[in-house]
Amino acid sequence: MSTLTLDGTPVASNPAVHRSRADALRIAGLALLSIRFIQGFIYWGGGSRRFIYAPAKLDPNAASWMANKFQSAMPGALLGTDHVIAFLLHHFYLLYASLILFSAAELVAGLFLMTGFLTRVAALTSIGLSVVLMLMFGWQGATCIDEWTMAACNLAIGATLMLGGSGAFSLDNVLLARKPTLAARSWFRWMSGALPLPVHSGTFQKVALAVFAAAVVFNVATYNYYRGSVITPFHGGPVSPSKHHLDLTDGVLLPNGAVRFHAYLDGGTPEAPSNVMTAVLKSHHGAVLEQWDGTALSHLQASAITNEFAYNRFAPGPFGLRAQMGAMATITLPVTSGAGTGSLHNAATLQLRTVNGNTFNLTVRTE
Repeated sequence: MSTLTLDGTPVASNPAVHRSRADALRIAGLALLSIRFIQGFIYWGGGSRRFIYAPAKLDPNAASWMANKFQSAMPGALLGTDHVIAFLLHHFYLLYASLILFSAAELVAGLFLMTGFLTRVAALTSIGLSVVLMLMFGWQGATCIDEWTMAACNLAIGATLMLGGSGAFSLDNVLLARKPTLAARSWFRWMSGALPLPVHSGTFQKVALAVFAAAVVFNVATYNYYRGSVITPFHGGPVSPSKHHLDLTDGVLLPNGAVRFHAYLDGGTPEAPSNVMTAVLKSHHGAVLEQWDGTALSHLQASAITNEFAYNRFAPGPFGLRAQMGAMATITLPVTSGAGTGSLHNAATLQLRTVNGNTFNLTVRTE
């Protein structure tokens, strides 16, 4: 009769050695119990809010529809995930399915971690969710990188649980106790957390060190990118999570004197919109050719604003032109005074001023 050691290899039965190893495994399981449950609760909470407690988050007709938050992440999303977001925002059914699947993965993985059922699969799922959240939302946080901090911790916890398993007080243990033959099933040892992984100690060490290196490199590299303080001085992120920024392109003076341009709110907090209070068109000599105040901007016709996405948008607001985070639109400012813009042959400058005093300039050329 033989038993399994912690590295998964059979050895001759030795009650003292077996008891010592079993105690070590149980101690490790008890030590991981708190982080396993809380890691599960975090993800279960995310999924349950959308499916149970705040279902409007998954209602496309509700103000809290998740697509709005999804779009707000687009300006600072890394490794091409901004293009993935844009693609999904243009394809409603894929977007809706993605949000449902992501929420369901959070709900199920969280429930499995809390109960200790198929713990390693659930932990691996939480790692994937953490990486996606960090790449998309890691840049956000007005006072610190809040989204990055939570996702970085969850990634490390998921890696620990994937390697260590569930051990004590888990459904994996209940299944093993009721059906001891599962101990000899490789799939059970890889997917659950009741027993060590079925590899030799040397192989396990290599796997553990590889997971450690991946977690450290990914977390430290993204932190350095967002804030520095690793190999460079502390700095603000490439995309500001607190100060709104407008990217203006494609400025054209139309034959009728109207000004058309493309605007993208690609920086700032999603918690509050940006408000453009005035727009001024100036000649290269500095003379004012046209001016649109808050009243004119707040009364722009719907046909003057062509939004690229159906969720966060540019729109007339009570104080001028209002934009939500991640909004993209082609905007046409109509003629107001007609003070000689039709005869403009040289480039002019369009200047937008926001409610907090920031100005954004764009060179405007005749069409």
